[in-house]
Amino acid sequence: MAISIQIARLPHGEGLPLPQYATPGAAGMDVVSAEDVTIAPGERHPVATGFRVAIPEGYEIQVRPRSGLAFKHGITVPNTPGTIDSDYRGELKVLLINHGPEAFEVKRGERIAQLVPAEVTLARFDEVSELDDTERGHGGFGSTGTK
Repeated sequence: MAISIQIARLPHGEGLPLPQYATPGAAGMDVVSAEDVTIAPGERHPVATGFRVAIPEGYEIQVRPRSGLAFKHGITVPNTPGTIDSDYRGELKVLLINHGPEAFEVKRGERIAQLVPAEVTLARFDEVSELDDTERGHGGFGSTGTK
């Protein structure tokens, strides 16, 4: 099932492709940079995409790293998946971090991330005095791999 997401191009996004699926089986749409920027090792930068979106209520857009950039250069999205909420109307920017040993040059028009629209499930917390018991119980990080 496809949803419709309105997109408004900004002046610095002129001439760039809109987010699109690279193959029929792709889960994420490739998004490109609308700016040239150099990201030094250990540095973060919110990379401009040159557009704004109106996501339907009840949905979000998850921003995910591109595996090739992560593998080849150590470039990733530090808050992965990043979330673009349905009520946000500013420019969509992709927060990138350079975990690699060398400065990385992002070129205008280069694919920098993937966008995955997702349905949002709302929840509420009901405070109780006790929780039901489970086999795992209080076992924390790594506890299921020690038995």
